[in-house]
Amino acid sequence: MDENFRDKVSTVDKEGRRIWIYPKKPAGPLTTARGIVSIVLLVFLMLAPFIRINGQPLLLFDILERRFVILGMVFWPQDFYLFVLATLAFVVFIVLFTVVFGRLWCGWACPQTIFMEMVFRRVEYWIEGDSRRQIELNRSPWTSAKIFKKGLKHLIFYGISFIIGNTFLAYLIGTDRLIGIITDPPEKHIVGLVIMVMFSAVFYWVFAFFREQVCSMVCPYGRLQGVLLDPNSIVVAYDFNRGEPRGKLQRGKMDRSGGDCIDCHQCVEVCPTGIDIRNGTQLECINCTACIDACNTVMKKVQRPSGLIRYASYNGIRSGQSFRFTPRTIGYTAVFFMLFTLTMVLLLSRKPIDITILRTPGMMYQQTEDGYMSNLYNLKVINKTYDDRTIDIRLKSPEGRIKLVGGKLHISKNNILQSAFFIELPGENVRLVRTPVFLDIYSDDQLIGEITTSFIGPELHKKP
Repeated sequence: MDENFRDKVSTVDKEGRRIWIYPKKPAGPLTTARGIVSIVLLVFLMLAPFIRINGQPLLLFDILERRFVILGMVFWPQDFYLFVLATLAFVVFIVLFTVVFGRLWCGWACPQTIFMEMVFRRVEYWIEGDSRRQIELNRSPWTSAKIFKKGLKHLIFYGISFIIGNTFLAYLIGTDRLIGIITDPPEKHIVGLVIMVMFSAVFYWVFAFFREQVCSMVCPYGRLQGVLLDPNSIVVAYDFNRGEPRGKLQRGKMDRSGGDCIDCHQCVEVCPTGIDIRNGTQLECINCTACIDACNTVMKKVQRPSGLIRYASYNGIRSGQSFRFTPRTIGYTAVFFMLFTLTMVLLLSRKPIDITILRTPGMMYQQTEDGYMSNLYNLKVINKTYDDRTIDIRLKSPEGRIKLVGGKLHISKNNILQSAFFIELPGENVRLVRTPVFLDIYSDDQLIGEITTSFIGPELHKKP
């Protein structure tokens, strides 16, 4: 087979100019199934920031305050190790998923594909018509009808982009703050409004103009496909054994010699990235299944079995070999389950309350009027539970006393408390420059941890 097609991108000509893609509107069982999946995912994407679990959003990634909420569970910077492990597990899962199922994610669940093919492209079909009408409209002179259609399309495009921008903002700052910004007078948030308009403009440019180039040129996942896929990966594939040699079907004659492919180019016309799947697996293919539905429709009309283009592996098509787990697949699976198990164990065993106690830097000891020596300590408490708590610090050893700065320590649910306190020890008992101090930490009279720190005292010189 001629492999020259792999030396170029389907959307760029020999001179480096953009080839605009006008995909034909797909139809069929798989397209319908993708539409249902897209609706479910879009509803989840739009509603997830508003859904509350124990008063917390379902998903929140507040980078500015370094606070993340996943499925109602609050994670702070102290939980960063969990984030690293979860990220590693997710990356290994993506690698494993791609090795087995190819770019199924890209065609069925990727936000870029869902917004482009199931939202923006649908609006374009509704206003400008199918691919041929779009081509005719773009080639026609500028009339009032053309100006109206183009203006309406791009106005709706920007409106949808603005909604998408605000939705993603809700994931970053929370719905309460977002609603406050929306309901406040615009002059109170001029900078934020300008940023949101620019942010929406980026989304608008991507979906109105850049389009499939994101998948072909920008997305790193598409680039990884070449090293992740192997002959046993299940992808959208053309059955060359059954389809070749190709040949046109004569009008009124259903029987002909050669393969089942009648070279109708329907699989090419519906492709949103402009490739010919009959050439084999390619960088631009996002496994959207539009070519499968188009080919099955043609096969039905010419009284041939469906499945000329289908989900299959290269080895499955070439030799009829069924799917099997390769050593690489088994290795990825083992690594994924190890990381997943470790992440879940650490997640379930993480402390509900984190307490950090550090001696205030730059502060020396002080001597009180009643003969005690004191050190000042900084206290940071992170409450990861859904209940308000009262924290009590008790000196276990040596003998001494604790004085809180600002009174009792009350911390609300899923919040951070910063305070300070003094540890005071009898002066006659302080014989070392650094005296070990052992503290018991109680939450509502329940012991939740023990912390060891040091007490700085005067340096005692021995007499000669």
